Amino acid sequence: MNTRTTTTTTRPADTDAASGLRLQGVTLDLGDGDRTVHALDDVDLAVRVGELVAVVGPSGAGKSSLLAVAGALTDATSGTVRVHGTNLATLGRRRRARFRLAEIGFVFQSGNLVPALTVADQLRLTRRLAARGAYDPMPLLEAVGMSHKADRRPAELSGGERQRVGIARALVNDPSVLLVDEPTSALDRQRSQDVVGLLAERTHSFGVATVMVTHDHDVLGHADRVVEMADGRLRDL
Repeated sequence: MNTRTTTTTTRPADTDAASGLRLQGVTLDLGDGDRTVHALDDVDLAVRVGELVAVVGPSGAGKSSLLAVAGALTDATSGTVRVHGTNLATLGRRRRARFRLAEIGFVFQSGNLVPALTVADQLRLTRRLAARGAYDPMPLLEAVGMSHKADRRPAELSGGERQRVGIARALVNDPSVLLVDEPTSALDRQRSQDVVGLLAERTHSFGVATVMVTHDHDVLGHADRVVEMADGRLRDL
């Protein structure tokens, strides 16, 4: 089990991709009526700790499937997916759920926050689900600029603020991998730059391997590397 217990520890720079996220020869076949769709087709991707990789491409190219497989939400048809050196295929259902909670952070388009919980309790709940001990969410909320709204609920926040809370919640268990789905889809240009700039800063300072799916080419300057998906295949740009 992961023994890291703080969200403020910076991992050292590491050139070994096994320390982050590694997909090798990954395919994902999905049924569509009487035919099979190759959602992912022999995908190779290595994301080091402290690296932010942006994934671009048209709708239906396989970007959501990539996040689902990388995040242990969907089993690959073939190939291997490793997170921090662990082959996800070797984990049973319960172990995979625990591993996903401890090692993989998700940032969703809408923030996907629990409506009834305050900002601080969003983080506390995630820690509790991972069976961690007592937790003070304020340092991490301070890091994302949201400590002054710790007692607010999602309905009282702007879209950009909800995204910042979503980022904090995704980082609360000190994940090895951060998977981000269209973080700027509902934001104006300045807020988009702020949110993705924050993701980049957290990626580098926390030593996380981050994959960000986006249609927003204006924010690609924050990425360390950009790759493109088309017809289930991945290529560097």
